[in-house]
Amino acid sequence: MDTLFTINNLWILIATVLVFIMHLGFATLEAGFVQKKNVVNILFKNCMIIAIGLLTYYLIGYNLMYPGEAFAGGFIGRIAPMDWAAAAVSEADSATSAMSGYTDFIFQGMFAATCATIVSGAVAERIKLMPFLIFSTLFVAIAYPITGMWHWGGGWLAEMGFYDFAGSTLVHAAGGFAALAAVILLGSRHDKYRKDGSMNVIPGHSMPLAAMGVFLLWFGWFGFNGGSVLSADPNAVGLVFVTTSLAAAAGAIGAFVCSYIMTKTYDLSMVLNGILGGLVGITAGADQMSGLESIMIGFIAGIIIPLSVVFFDRIKIDDPVGATSVHGICGIWGTLAVGIFGAKAGISQLGIQFIGTLAVGAFAFLASFGIMYALKLVMGIRVDVEEEIKGLDIGEHDMHAYSLKEDGIFQLTSE
Repeated sequence: MDTLFTINNLWILIATVLVFIMHLGFATLEAGFVQKKNVVNILFKNCMIIAIGLLTYYLIGYNLMYPGEAFAGGFIGRIAPMDWAAAAVSEADSATSAMSGYTDFIFQGMFAATCATIVSGAVAERIKLMPFLIFSTLFVAIAYPITGMWHWGGGWLAEMGFYDFAGSTLVHAAGGFAALAAVILLGSRHDKYRKDGSMNVIPGHSMPLAAMGVFLLWFGWFGFNGGSVLSADPNAVGLVFVTTSLAAAAGAIGAFVCSYIMTKTYDLSMVLNGILGGLVGITAGADQMSGLESIMIGFIAGIIIPLSVVFFDRIKIDDPVGATSVHGICGIWGTLAVGIFGAKAGISQLGIQFIGTLAVGAFAFLASFGIMYALKLVMGIRVDVEEEIKGLDIGEHDMHAYSLKEDGIFQLTSE
């Protein structure tokens, strides 16, 4: 087997492992940002999402996203399981291939589950478990691969010249706008807004868990962006590592400065989401930017975070983890930034980027709204007020996330 092929294939498998670790990051971040009475529920959803994502992507999503030929004018692929027979690479083909079909599937499969993970945090603390799992199955199996095919599968956006290196729009904005649709239908938590319209702050139960989650996500993003080079090219992978980290760092600074100006407090949650906003923002053009351009993109993404979070709170869009701001709004910004900064900058490219992110965001929003609305009519999507007050850990799972040891006996807590 060709040595370069082996090296390239190995790097993409390593990147796959890093992207897998991002799911641990999402689970930890979301667990930290919810109340203690809902931790088991959010962890259960994160466990199920990766399982659902991989299975549905194998059975439906992979070929729907990468049909191998044009279907329906470049708007949709074909529904079929992964082609097992074509997954292996022969000795003769290894000299011209970067990876086997097996590697391509598992790398892309890790991306697929991320969309539903984004939604899980936004709808936390009041959605019924089974409707959410059904939603996740349908969204990951059908909606995500369709818009992914438009660009990464050689569809109409690819033909237009749209550029999204690792998924600011195709993964993050799609997940963010799917989350927005779900939150609109679901409504806010019962105690988020007072009768006079003012807002209650509902803090997450563990900022250490949230911070750990952000660092795990930053770590995993080296695979998310670095693996998207689709080879082990030393210059390209090295550049992406640098631009990714610079944007994340600048995102933290941007969120810190903006949130302090707005509130005169040092808000850790804003800084954590600022890091993620910077990461989302650079993802579309990580291979196109210089160091200074990456810093500018990340810094602006960080500023966007507190402004967007406050805006959504004021219009009573209740998102406990800020997913719509981090992934939806910063995903749009990062995609547009490809037309403003870097090697592809220009008015024409900016227009193409705008069309692409608008099309994907609108499709994800409408698909999510349609799926969730149907579930709302058929089985209901929201727990009742009593269960919400008691906590979904007890209502849905009949267990607690934590226990306290008193007099040698473990006591369950329900706070």
